[in-house]
Amino acid sequence: MSAVLNSPRPDADDPTSSLEQVANRLLEGLRWQARIFHVGQYCGRWRASTSGHSQASFHLVLHGRCWLHRPGHPCVALGPRDGVFLLRDMPHFISPYEDANIACPAQPMQPLQATGSLGATGLACGFFSFDGPTQALVTGAFPDVLVLRAGQEATADTALLFELMLREAQRSAEPGSAALDRLSGLLFFYALRQLAVTEPQVGGVLGLLRQPGFAPLVLQLLEAPEQPWSVEAMARHVHLSRAALFRRFQSACGQSPLQFLLLIRMQVATQRLSRGESIARVAEAVGYESVAAFARAFKRTMGQQPGAWRRSEACQDGPSSA
Repeated sequence: MSAVLNSPRPDADDPTSSLEQVANRLLEGLRWQARIFHVGQYCGRWRASTSGHSQASFHLVLHGRCWLHRPGHPCVALGPRDGVFLLRDMPHFISPYEDANIACPAQPMQPLQATGSLGATGLACGFFSFDGPTQALVTGAFPDVLVLRAGQEATADTALLFELMLREAQRSAEPGSAALDRLSGLLFFYALRQLAVTEPQVGGVLGLLRQPGFAPLVLQLLEAPEQPWSVEAMARHVHLSRAALFRRFQSACGQSPLQFLLLIRMQVATQRLSRGESIARVAEAVGYESVAAFARAFKRTMGQQPGAWRRSEACQDGPSSA
């Protein structure tokens, strides 16, 4: 399944504004990393692919036009400032032809030009990753392929990012630019955030947020995780019975309400730990009466004690974090 971002941005006074707030908070709780694999331009007959690396990947069209081909799926036309994000490793390739059967030999990229030679296509291609307590819940709601379209109101904010990428790529034609890595990560964040709010095909926990009362409930969980939330309290918030609330959560994300609450608390905890707050303060801030109880819950969810997790985060020197 794939989705294209072309829906209008919700108005600030629209009821979906709470959905946008929650989607933004959930996505901000993930740790993003993006790495440019190659940047430049192709001319003539060519093909490019990032498949086979067991990583999520992306192709950003800086200028020119091309086509995305995936076995068993319709081809997708891509133009200037369009981007395609493949959330899972899958067979695919990009070429200048709509017909996937036209033979296109592999060839090296050429240095990127400002507007490109006649018929040339400028690309920035790379890999990305994201992790955190709610990673599986959030990213599992999205389709395998996300197409970011230029020229639409919902994605107008990305035009500047593409322009900055083009300028940076001209300065540094070789991959490894920290600025390019960060800009590509920001583009991916914009794409996911807009899809979460505007695309009706999105399911999972993001689909659950579209049901009456659930976006305000999750926003309250994020803003006040220290409160003694119970299933009864959550059910009252959305005017459902305990059984109905459990069924909604289980159907949408495979979690009980209390398991979902645990993940929310751990997301808030990792953010506060990353800011340097003491473990005791973080434990209290997310609703635990003792550091020992918090540490047990944290290790069960994150696989490490809070102190060890913070030290490992401090030691990481990935290419970028958006």
